[in-house]
Amino acid sequence: MTKQLLLLFFCLSISLHAQKTLKLWPNGVPNAIATKNYKEETQYDALGIVKGVNKVSVPEITIFEPAEKLKNGTSILVLPGGGYTHLAINKEGFKVAKWLNTLGITAIVLKYRMPADATMETKSIGPLQDAQEAIRYIRANANNLDIDAQKIGVLGFSAGGHLASTLSTQFDKQTYTSSYRVSARPDLSILIYPVITLKDDFTHKGSKNALLGEKPSKSLVEKFSNELQVTNNTPPTLLVHATNDKAVPVENSQQYYNALRKANVPAELLIYQAGGHGFGLGTKGTHNQWPKACEKWLRQNNFLPQKEVYLFSYFKDNGEDGLHLAYSRDGLEWKSLHKDQSLLKPIVGKDSLMRDPCIIKGPEGLFHMVWTVSWTDKGIGYASSRDLINWSQQQFIPVMEKFEGTRNTWAPEITYDAKENQFIIYWASTITGKFLETQSKMDNGYNHRMYYTTTKDFKTFSPTQLFYEPGFNVIDATLQKTGNGYVMFLKDETREPPQKNLKIAFSKNASGPYSKASKPITGDYWAEGPTAVKIKDTWYVYFDKYMDHKYGAVSSKDLENWTDISDQVTFPKGLRHGTVFTVSEDFFTTLNYQLED
Repeated sequence: MTKQLLLLFFCLSISLHAQKTLKLWPNGVPNAIATKNYKEETQYDALGIVKGVNKVSVPEITIFEPAEKLKNGTSILVLPGGGYTHLAINKEGFKVAKWLNTLGITAIVLKYRMPADATMETKSIGPLQDAQEAIRYIRANANNLDIDAQKIGVLGFSAGGHLASTLSTQFDKQTYTSSYRVSARPDLSILIYPVITLKDDFTHKGSKNALLGEKPSKSLVEKFSNELQVTNNTPPTLLVHATNDKAVPVENSQQYYNALRKANVPAELLIYQAGGHGFGLGTKGTHNQWPKACEKWLRQNNFLPQKEVYLFSYFKDNGEDGLHLAYSRDGLEWKSLHKDQSLLKPIVGKDSLMRDPCIIKGPEGLFHMVWTVSWTDKGIGYASSRDLINWSQQQFIPVMEKFEGTRNTWAPEITYDAKENQFIIYWASTITGKFLETQSKMDNGYNHRMYYTTTKDFKTFSPTQLFYEPGFNVIDATLQKTGNGYVMFLKDETREPPQKNLKIAFSKNASGPYSKASKPITGDYWAEGPTAVKIKDTWYVYFDKYMDHKYGAVSSKDLENWTDISDQVTFPKGLRHGTVFTVSEDFFTTLNYQLED
């Protein structure tokens, strides 16, 4: 196969990932000298695959967009290395862009000019002009690119790291007149085995000579020695280097890191034992962990959303030993935490049980939990926690004490109503003599309806009211926010003729009123205790197939068409009703560590 065909194949493969390739300076390159004999050249590896370019005089940006469902608004300008004589455009450009896409980041690879006296009036500022204009283009076109104008970063390798650090410290230097009236300051900087200093002790002489010439002045050397240019306005920075880098000594990153610290700029320095120079995304050894470390750093600095871990609060047996937690990363495989031991033992209520524990996180950062304390009491249990380990004093909330004939108060749940800035607590109760049209002699004569109260502080509560009356015996309701309102998952508890299935109802407001219940979303088996979560674009509803003594699940993308996926889910042995809620990866890591300690 000829190099021309390989080049065509390569370009086609890139186009599958790239939205488009654009000239950076469509109206003419500043600081340029027209030279007929200076033409861009393509480099190939041993297999004839394009790996780099040199003699770049017409800079371009290639935009790589992530899948729509992954896109998170962050963008990063990628600057390949190559000693300012060529660009490792594939290894340190296109491959890096594809990796960034997997994180939901829009990546823009800059093919910047190689500094050359033949093509530039002042070659030392040529690459910086390109980098400044690229950031300005991205920021000015943030809406069109569907990105956040305040979350634009730069990532550079080797000499590209020198350019990235020059951009990060000299973004406001007047090197040309731009048509974009926006800042060229990147919001974050990631420097991989970067050239930082151009002073003789630790510089990469090839990069220095290419950028500044053979005999630059002391002032010019200092101007482009970026450890000397750091200010408190330099963006947060991650540096990655290998101790045994023979081309660009690790002192480059160390000096820049020390300057960042002195200027009180948030910074992190990762130095690996081995890896040499030019390892890109990693080859072998510990240095190949830097992309994962970078991902964590981006999340820590709020340039990527925190990963979520799903927790399931549940009880076992009759609820005597209290709160248990399970976790999942995919919503399908659930594992117990704390060796399936109780995290909180119940002490309130007539029977001191902790059945049906429901936990949500409020806007103030507290986890709030309610639970069933007894088979026959007129109230529920409540406690709060910041870490799910240390809990406030347990309270008994007598939500049904004023309703004569109340037989029970079961399966309480909490939902935070942001619109009204309050919490809604709701549960199922049977009041003797009420709703006689659905009264049955079976199931011990229970005939539930849903009731609720509201609170802002869990100290004072609104008078209890009827929450949902669907015209049948109803229990185990739970609410979830949807795009335009709320959906209620509930159990039809009708015994004659048997229903014992899950249904859904909708409302524009958390407090209702809710629509007529839907047709069943579960099968012929009897189901109860639903809890629901939306993971990406799919709803999952978990429930107890209590006649079969096991847990099941159904899923849906539209809340209309449901698929039984019970054969795809696994739960800890003996798990009983509870609630699914989410926490961040960082929170989960801390929680798991403390529970195992």
